[in-house]
Amino acid sequence: MDLSLTAPPAAPAEHPGDGTPSSAGQQNRMTPGRRIGQAVVYVVLLIASVALLTPFFWMVMSSLKSANEVFSVPINWIPDTFRWHNFVDIWSKSDMVTWIRNTMLLSVVVTFLQLLTGSFAAYGFARIRFPGRDVLFLLYIGTIAVPWQSYMIPQFVMMSKVHLTDTLWAIVLIQAFGAFGVFLMKQFYETIPEELSEAARLDGLSEYAIWRRIMLPLSVPALASLGLITFVTTWNDYLGPLIYLRTPSNWTIQLGLQSFISSLYDANYALMFTGLTISVIPIAVIFLLGQRYFVEGIASSGLKG
Repeated sequence: MDLSLTAPPAAPAEHPGDGTPSSAGQQNRMTPGRRIGQAVVYVVLLIASVALLTPFFWMVMSSLKSANEVFSVPINWIPDTFRWHNFVDIWSKSDMVTWIRNTMLLSVVVTFLQLLTGSFAAYGFARIRFPGRDVLFLLYIGTIAVPWQSYMIPQFVMMSKVHLTDTLWAIVLIQAFGAFGVFLMKQFYETIPEELSEAARLDGLSEYAIWRRIMLPLSVPALASLGLITFVTTWNDYLGPLIYLRTPSNWTIQLGLQSFISSLYDANYALMFTGLTISVIPIAVIFLLGQRYFVEGIASSGLKG
């Protein structure tokens, strides 16, 4: 008779995070200190969210008030009567269609040119080697630190000499090139393996074809991030149109709302907030549609905090 003892089969090893009961129990066993810390983080995030959303909530509510209710004391957060006809009045009593058309035209054209010039220049800095490349890139990126107010007068003189003031072309030309876009796209291009470009060169593709057929399709998240930032910046720009645009038919929505309040309707702030609410809608829609690409592009371009 064989009296030897046979060892029981070993239980399968359990790894943390594999969904087994033991790993789930380890995750659920949080120390009181961690629970308190997590609760504090949630409270801080909640307070920050409320602080950020409160001005937008007040703007939307003010767009539905009468002119006398906007700055009433104490503050009336919710109007007694919702005046939806404010949205009809601002379209009928102002040139809102022209303002939105000009702003949309500028935003789309400037965004397209920034994507084109920024991605093309970034490819040269990231993939083409030439003498003085790094020095030139540092000098170009260094212009980000120079405030626009320091050179806007020489820029205005240049535009005046070529007779482009009081035209939308002036805004397009001064914003068509941006060092930030070049920096963002270069950081993203450097995450793409160099072997792809080398293989394309062996197949006979030119540098222009590599940029258009390989680099651009792979850089959609970075392009979306740059496009969203540029579009929002151009849409909200006030100082540039204020300096260059004089004719009311060329005004953007920012200039139009400012002149609408200050001169024509005796500071009807209710209609002003109605116009501001309308101006925010395109930005909100675009951001919601491109939020995923925006976060992915910023995270993969080396701009994380």
